[in-house]
Amino acid sequence: MIRFILLGIFFSIFFSCVQVKSPEPIGPVPSENQLRWQEMEHYAFIHFSLNTYTDQSWGFGNEDMNLFNPDSLDARQWARICKEAGMKGIIITAKHHCGFCLWPTETTEYSVKNAPWKDGKGDVLREMADACKEYGLKLGIYVSPWDRNHPDYGKPEYINVFRNQIKEVLSNYGDVFEIWFDGANGGDGYYGGANETRKIDRTTYYDWQPTYKMIRELQPNIVIWNDGGDRADLRWVGTEDGYVGETNWSLLNATGDVPWNMLHYGVEDGDSWVPAEVNTSIRPEWFYHPGEDDKVKSVPKLMDTYYNSIGHNATLLLNFPIMPNGLIHPTDEKMALEFGQAVKESFAVNLAENAKVEASNVRGNAKGFGADKAIDSDIDSYWATDDGVTTASLTIDFGKSTLFNRFMAQEYIRLGQRVKAFTLEALVDGDWKEVAKATTIGYKRILRFPSVEATKIRFNITGSKSCPVISNIGIFNAPVFLNAPSIGRNQSGEVTISTNDIGPIFYYTLDGTEPTPESTRYTGPFLADGKVEVKAIAHDPASGKSSPVSHESFDISKRDWKIVGISDENAGKILDGNPSSVWHQRSDKMPIDLVVDLGATYNVSGFKYLPDQGRWSSGIITIYEFYVSGDNERWKLVSEGEFSNIKNNPVWQIKNFSPVDVRYVKLRALKNTSNDDVAGYAEIDVITQ
Repeated sequence: MIRFILLGIFFSIFFSCVQVKSPEPIGPVPSENQLRWQEMEHYAFIHFSLNTYTDQSWGFGNEDMNLFNPDSLDARQWARICKEAGMKGIIITAKHHCGFCLWPTETTEYSVKNAPWKDGKGDVLREMADACKEYGLKLGIYVSPWDRNHPDYGKPEYINVFRNQIKEVLSNYGDVFEIWFDGANGGDGYYGGANETRKIDRTTYYDWQPTYKMIRELQPNIVIWNDGGDRADLRWVGTEDGYVGETNWSLLNATGDVPWNMLHYGVEDGDSWVPAEVNTSIRPEWFYHPGEDDKVKSVPKLMDTYYNSIGHNATLLLNFPIMPNGLIHPTDEKMALEFGQAVKESFAVNLAENAKVEASNVRGNAKGFGADKAIDSDIDSYWATDDGVTTASLTIDFGKSTLFNRFMAQEYIRLGQRVKAFTLEALVDGDWKEVAKATTIGYKRILRFPSVEATKIRFNITGSKSCPVISNIGIFNAPVFLNAPSIGRNQSGEVTISTNDIGPIFYYTLDGTEPTPESTRYTGPFLADGKVEVKAIAHDPASGKSSPVSHESFDISKRDWKIVGISDENAGKILDGNPSSVWHQRSDKMPIDLVVDLGATYNVSGFKYLPDQGRWSSGIITIYEFYVSGDNERWKLVSEGEFSNIKNNPVWQIKNFSPVDVRYVKLRALKNTSNDDVAGYAEIDVITQ
């Protein structure tokens, strides 16, 4: 009997000492640089250049350097705001497409060394690098490959200039965590006075591989973002709206074309680890425009961006447009800090940490891979199943009825990205009910759903490329925010106020004051003809909470407007006040003219154009001319140029000119983003004095 007991003890000790092997990596895995970058999660963009002083999106390259003279530039303010908002780094636009350099470069005279700011002794990059170091932030640098100022752009000689610019910024400002190359390439520009259009082959002109080699030698810990050439370490997501796909694989193929769907969703069986970075601005556009001071994204909107970027296995790069005085606008600061606080509050208490957990399968029944490893808050430990087990479940028992509305999961991505699909169930009143489902996880996935009160939650992996490895699970009861309402006005002058939220009451004002629950209550569409300023809030009477304020300024009513010379009844969609309705005007060839009769004579000082808002939109005008007339016979050209970056950021395009009395206006499309013969419109409007 004693012998059997001793044998039992022996075998127990023997098997407990047998090392259960970790799962083998599957597919591509991230580099150490990519891992460090992914763990940053949230960092800032800074856009500041001559465009700031010319109210442009893209500079032509001939802007006067004397404009650059910020009287209060304070990179420490930028860094403080980013740090307090919970960001981990800052990427600064050292050179945008206009070619103006924010450091005293030896490669061109078009830089701060010849600007009046600090008598030509200033260096924005130095101030940014020092501020990042002081506040414990990582430094990133954007250098535009396209240079609309340099006389050699488009020629082989420019590549050496460009590489020397990169060498300067990576050699003199300390550690750089990311370098950013925009995909805009070639087109019209100043080019040292040539004032011409230069085209390049983006796949060969920049000869990226020697440049990448130089970058990695200068900054061994760097990651490279490039939308304009050879595959880099990180990828664009195909939009600047602040979201990546519901399905998001951190994989691409090393060669071949990358269409929009690959950028947005990744490639399940891709052969290279190329994770997604979501870049968007806290305002509609990237550079500062005074007309956007009331268009800063609200906290609910920023939280929505957070869940659709970081919560979808990507990082979030949030832009701050710097004002002409060299500071971040107070409203931008306020929203950023409140956003950071909202993120902190949403994930302050992980309800899974003190719960009991049980898994349907544990790798080798070993403690080192047990279900508890998924709730220990250590991203380097993980729950894993046996090889060949690609469906599994993990049940978390709260021990009591618990309210929650968020679920977070992370894979141990050092071993690759595996999970293809999962569901979430809650035990409510003794029955399991599905509350959410999703596809990929990757580094981090966060699900939102209506609040559920349950005693248990079950995480079901329904598909995986190999045995799943889950490093972290979180369950939270996050604050719920009311979204700011949408305000619209149709062609008849009727104003509507709405939101996707269920149940709120709307209050509004028409005199410029801030609305409160004591203001006029919205009961349905109302007539507000002529120029009017509408401010509105959504209010929840149960909680007493109100949304951020929405603000829309409408110009003259379009009640009497008519499109001239067009028989297509669908053309009226461009005057109906609905951004979702569109009309496309087709022709044998450009240019294409759109003539509108305003119905009366007005003193007009500008116009507005909103392109098709659809993801696969066509006819987006990029080069235009705008004419005015009193009689539809004699026309005067009052504005011409380009709608910069309109394909990636299809927001309202606003162009101002000297006031003139007109009845007819004509928008002439000279070129669109697809280089075909279509002009597309969601809305057209004018600005009156």
